[in-house]
Amino acid sequence: MPTTIRLCVRATPRAQSTDLRRLPDGSLAARVAAPRLDGRTNRALIDLLAETLDLRRRDVSIEGGTYARDKRIAVTTDNPSAVQAAISRLGAPG
Repeated sequence: MPTTIRLCVRATPRAQSTDLRRLPDGSLAARVAAPRLDGRTNRALIDLLAETLDLRRRDVSIEGGTYARDKRIAVTTDNPSAVQAAISRLGAPG
């Protein structure tokens, strides 16, 4: 049975590189090279999360904050423990 996991992600567009880090408060920080033009940052963020969490792109969606840096992400999965393990393996920024 699919489970939905909600994540808080702070997105930084136009970064030099694309990466995803876990913050001490449990939220995530994503840097994406895409600009904020025509939703490119959001698409790049969804691609990054899907790849990092080993999910299909359609299983990751933005629930809130479409036009803001701080976004609420919904992840639908049949294996929530694998998603939580992938998140816990993310390094802290620094």
